[in-house]
Amino acid sequence: MKTSLLLTLGLMAGTLAAPALANQQLASAKNCMACHAAAAKLVGPSYKDVAAKYAGQKDAADKLATKIIKGGSGAWGVVPMPANPQVSEAEAKQLVAWVLTQK
Repeated sequence: MKTSLLLTLGLMAGTLAAPALANQQLASAKNCMACHAAAAKLVGPSYKDVAAKYAGQKDAADKLATKIIKGGSGAWGVVPMPANPQVSEAEAKQLVAWVLTQK
């Protein structure tokens, strides 16, 4: 009993201590990389350009997380960003946190 309790607590601590998967791997898994790249414009803007455009804006993270999930248009030209309902709110926030660090 004591061993299983310690094992469970150890696994929980490892899960909580693990860094969030907020990187290119998550972006690839959620098909973001089909339209975006880190430094070059593809169908949509580069992550570097997004980070530069939204730098210093207090509401940028929430605005971009919503745009990831619901889609949007007009911010970068005539090509709309489609909705991505397969992306959870937590994943969208992780993606935005990573995108906003791109330089």
